Amino acid sequence: MGAETTAHSPIHILFFPFMGHGHMIPMVDMAKLFASKGVKTTILTTPLNAPFIFKTIEKSKIHSNINIQTIKFPSVEAGLPDGCENFDSIPSPEFIPLFFKGTELLQEGFEQQLSLQRPNCVVSDTFFTWTNDSSAKFNIPRIVFYGVSFFSMCATECVRLYKPYENVSSDSESFVIPSLPGEIKMTRTQVADYLKIGDWLERLTKFREVEEKSYGVVFNSFYELEKDYADYYRKVIGRRAWHIGPLSLCNIDKEQKKYRGKEASIDEHEWQNWLDTKEANSVVYVSFGSIVNFPDSHLREIALGLEASGQPFIWAVKKSKKDGEEWLPGGFEKRIEGKGLIIRGWAPQVSILEHEAIGAFMTHCGWNSTLEGVVAGVPFITWPVSAEQFYNERLVVDVLKTGVPVGVKRWCLFGDMDDSIKWDTIEKTVRNILGKDEAAEEMRKKAKELSRLARKTVEEGGSSDLDLDAFIAEFDSLRG
Repeated sequence: MGAETTAHSPIHILFFPFMGHGHMIPMVDMAKLFASKGVKTTILTTPLNAPFIFKTIEKSKIHSNINIQTIKFPSVEAGLPDGCENFDSIPSPEFIPLFFKGTELLQEGFEQQLSLQRPNCVVSDTFFTWTNDSSAKFNIPRIVFYGVSFFSMCATECVRLYKPYENVSSDSESFVIPSLPGEIKMTRTQVADYLKIGDWLERLTKFREVEEKSYGVVFNSFYELEKDYADYYRKVIGRRAWHIGPLSLCNIDKEQKKYRGKEASIDEHEWQNWLDTKEANSVVYVSFGSIVNFPDSHLREIALGLEASGQPFIWAVKKSKKDGEEWLPGGFEKRIEGKGLIIRGWAPQVSILEHEAIGAFMTHCGWNSTLEGVVAGVPFITWPVSAEQFYNERLVVDVLKTGVPVGVKRWCLFGDMDDSIKWDTIEKTVRNILGKDEAAEEMRKKAKELSRLARKTVEEGGSSDLDLDAFIAEFDSLRG
């Protein structure tokens, strides 16, 4: 497995993920990856998040190299309901600032752990900007984990620095992102709203300042996927960075994939047997991640569009099943019997995407989902909502050319979502991407090639494997 730290005691890395499933899943995968190289790893979390992490690592063969430590999450002190320790469990949007306040109150517990553990390096989530000062107190290098792509990091920085959205006369007029390779075009409503919401610009600036002071940045990505942007980030923005992804590939067997994330809301045999009856590349998988909560009107348009397309689909909906679900058109489930499968709650996404029947992935373009789709070799229907998702859409559609946009025009965090996408657009997009014409075939071919490169990069001697070895070697040499 490449260079292992066996000559003397292994280096010790402390991983500190943000308490949200989209952040915890890749960082736990990262801890597993380092542990597979003989590195001693500690994952720091809070009591209510620990069982989820334990379940994720107990199925891996290297769990003896991984230690879980907990520190108390000050829910009540921060003004949150007791037991609210995970971003996904925040009862409503107005509690979000309080949750971030709660994470800042973790500093004392974090420093106690640094004093006890004395790791050679800390890898902490970008949201924990204060861990930089804490690590410096103990003379321990801190590595930032953003959980996003090189492309979106570079694009965000260019937009932040040059403010190109100020030079257009309307929301619909597009501009080219200055200095960024690839002539990437966007509109004001896709990026500027991001910078105007509350304290986001201030927060982004703080992230950058702390990133500059940190030892470096680690990415869940691989060089062949976005090499121009990895080079730009290192050479132009000037950061020390390692790409060690796709991290999901550290889960080799079925059991590991099954327990990566929350417990599935559907029996494995149910979706597996259903997909086994479908032709290769014929099914569209629809999921918008763990945070996006579409209003009923959006869900209804998606339902009508999927039904009208005539294509088989699996749809993971973040809604509980209750009598009279208003978002479902009347008689919908009866009409789609055998044609569509609805999963209410958590879906085993990695396993579903890898099934040969899946021909497209309709996604919000969160980076975890995007990378999982790349690994599975499926084309995308892009439906970005917030965060850096509009940048990921441009990477998929314009750079990789493995996706088609559904046509969302406006960035939105909560409420007031872009409601311009109607059922007929969804029907047309699904039919086109699953079609047999030259454009659809070319997209499938490109997606399959990216999947091959993704798997190759984590093998011994692949670019991500070499970066991982270089990271370990660097921190091994730092301790003298």
